[in-house]
Amino acid sequence: MATGETLFDQTLVLKGARILIVEDEYYIADDLRREFRAAGADVVGPVSTLETAHRALDESEFDCALLDLNLHGESAISIADRLVERRTPFAIATGYGSGAVPDRFKAVPRIEKPFDPTALLQLVSELKCGQSNPRS
Repeated sequence: MATGETLFDQTLVLKGARILIVEDEYYIADDLRREFRAAGADVVGPVSTLETAHRALDESEFDCALLDLNLHGESAISIADRLVERRTPFAIATGYGSGAVPDRFKAVPRIEKPFDPTALLQLVSELKCGQSNPRS
């Protein structure tokens, strides 16, 4: 928690946001789920495979997403492309450097693993989840 920030401030930062978590590492996904819920968000997922991520895009309502680009060794670029098509704000979560992110996604916010919880909440709050996104 940042200096001068109260737990109450952090709890409200994502209030009302619906966030899709696409992450294949169970413990990381569970930590993300808990952090986002504690910050007031409704969580969709986590989903851990390309198949379940595509299904979530087809069947679930969410305002923004946090996307791991490598799901069990498979590229999740197709998920990123679909999020762009939907005009859904998202951030990329990666354990790799920026070289693993295709040029067309260089402007997408990115956070590297392991995550600092405060930095993660700040990044996702900057996506403006739940604030008049075209597809919510």
